[in-house]
Amino acid sequence: MKKFFKILLTIIILCLVGFVYYYIALPAVNIHSPGFWWFILVALIVLSTVTGFTKYLDKNGKFKKSISGKSILFILISSITAIMIVIFIVGGILSSPVVNAKKYQKLLTITERNYTDDIKEISYKEIPILDKDSAILLGSRKMGSIAEYVSQFEVSSNYTQINYQGTPVRVTPLKYGSIFKWFSNRSKGIPAYMRINMTTQNVELVKLAEGMKYSEAEHFGRNIYRYLRFHYPTYVFNTLKFEINDDGIPYWICPVKDYTIGLFGGQTIGRVVIVNAVTGELTEYDVKDVPNWVDNVYSADLLISFYDYYGTLIHGYWNSVFGQKDALQTTDGYNYIAMEDDVWVYTGVTSVGADESNVGFVLMNQRTAETRFYSISGAEEYSAMASAEGQVQHLGYVATFPLLLNIGGEPTYFIALKDAAGLVKMYAMVNIAQYQIVAIGDTVNQCEKTYLELMKTSGISVADTTKLPKITGSITKISDIVIDGNTHYYILLNNSNEIFDVLASDFINIVKYNVGDPITFSYSAGTEANTVLGIE
Repeated sequence: MKKFFKILLTIIILCLVGFVYYYIALPAVNIHSPGFWWFILVALIVLSTVTGFTKYLDKNGKFKKSISGKSILFILISSITAIMIVIFIVGGILSSPVVNAKKYQKLLTITERNYTDDIKEISYKEIPILDKDSAILLGSRKMGSIAEYVSQFEVSSNYTQINYQGTPVRVTPLKYGSIFKWFSNRSKGIPAYMRINMTTQNVELVKLAEGMKYSEAEHFGRNIYRYLRFHYPTYVFNTLKFEINDDGIPYWICPVKDYTIGLFGGQTIGRVVIVNAVTGELTEYDVKDVPNWVDNVYSADLLISFYDYYGTLIHGYWNSVFGQKDALQTTDGYNYIAMEDDVWVYTGVTSVGADESNVGFVLMNQRTAETRFYSISGAEEYSAMASAEGQVQHLGYVATFPLLLNIGGEPTYFIALKDAAGLVKMYAMVNIAQYQIVAIGDTVNQCEKTYLELMKTSGISVADTTKLPKITGSITKISDIVIDGNTHYYILLNNSNEIFDVLASDFINIVKYNVGDPITFSYSAGTEANTVLGIE
């Protein structure tokens, strides 16, 4: 009886240890999840050690010469453990690109497109001029000025980039300042989230009528990872993203991995679980049925891995390691472009090896995984960044990873230049084909104007202003101001709330216009004022 209670106590202790491990580590109960295999293997090893190993020892701690019937359990558990280890190792090998190069290479479908057809000359109100680091800095400064929250809450570093009502923004929830502050605030939840306009740099703390009860900052059952695991014990989740819908309601976007090659390989997204961060309401979708307001289904890293498989495995695995014939890969870095009401990951494509030029670039849709390739040869992003930094080396500004824009019909890198404090101070535009053509400006409009002039003097034919947006109206107000020695006329029209900036040195006849006169502009839209590029 005494031995029975010892065995029972041992089993209870092991079960408790296993539960604690599961509660903390949260492995998916899924044979495709490596975490689940490690959980089972560790449990079996511990179980075989505790319950069986002592059966081989005598009272003096030495191994017995013969094995008793009581040791069968130990042998059985050890055998199962060994078999599972073999399956785990073999399964990993059979799931790898080494033996499945063709399947990995076909994980992504590529459509080759024409650059000028897809990348239009967009308004600067749609261009995110901030990167994540700058957004974090602005968010922290804003939080420091909110007296009612700063003592209890901090800003999460999530900062997901989304399209919100046609504008690129980054959003992130607040989080509890500490475990003690969680205890005192958990009943009301997290009261607000941060929303940063990536074009105007406007930072807004959005207060909620009811606090968020489910987040990464919560503990126990309300922690978003634990909440998901207990509702979906078999799902293997990819990176969770914080988003808001068109009404500003906060949600967690939780993509579910689907394994399409062997036991552990060919990871893609099969389903998506959306969690209301306030109420905890769970909604599940097939990946093709995800609502249009959702922007982050496929993470940037996952999409880039898809293209790297596509480009490097074109002639099999061993060619990707040795010969590398026709092998392509993405460049070391990426950015985001708002296009067609979705967020697209942008990155360059270069040949495998120490090449400092691109053969093209790809845009990858984070909601649908649609991937478009554009064949454009030119400077690799870091070469363009170095060119931009060289123009302001006396100021010590650092270039952010570029965006790819269509300026004057030319593929162009758009780069923000930041000072040592991480604030955006200037902007640069670098021609991809001729990266020695670099324009610098204190404003986006000024940078564009300089860039267009540089291209003209370099013999590059820029797009005709007749392709630019036009407006006709009567002048309701006209004022002139001198900026850096140049006279600018700022004009308001009767049928628009926009401000139009006319540089007098380009359009000297502007001095003849007065309030009430009709006028027609072709212009490039800006964040503060629209730059006039033509007057009819």
